[in-house]
Amino acid sequence: MNIAVCSGTFDPVTNGHLDIIKRATSFFDKVIVGVAADNNKNTLFPLEERLRMVEMTTRDMDKVTAKSFSGLLVDFAQREGAKAIVRGLRAVSDFEYEFKMASMNKKLNNEIETVFLMTSSKYSYLSSSVVRQVASLGGCIKGLVPPEIEKILVERYKGMT
Repeated sequence: MNIAVCSGTFDPVTNGHLDIIKRATSFFDKVIVGVAADNNKNTLFPLEERLRMVEMTTRDMDKVTAKSFSGLLVDFAQREGAKAIVRGLRAVSDFEYEFKMASMNKKLNNEIETVFLMTSSKYSYLSSSVVRQVASLGGCIKGLVPPEIEKILVERYKGMT
């Protein structure tokens, strides 16, 4: 089976993430969405809630499963039997960071390839941090995240103001 891992913090999952995940299913038999526990970010949502949001928004994608992981991405990918890591690229600035990460992952495990997918142009500006910022200020996030995530964000920030 041709398996890939599509990883991230998904804090929260956006329509841009879902676009990359869905497109990855046309290249792989199975796509595991790896929700990262370890990161250098202060997340709005705890790991369990981020995983639940990914599961909720990918439930209709037959080839997709979601799992949380801790530690190195290549170790997680190897445990899951993946031969590829799928990463989305929005802009040139993403490429420099992703290139460094792909190079390090290749050094750590040369049997796992990194595959880059260019984001759809309608999501080229979209990131979880932008969505959080707009939501925190009461702005409209419709179309940036799935409706169920929009509801969760609105409720989360309503309680914080």
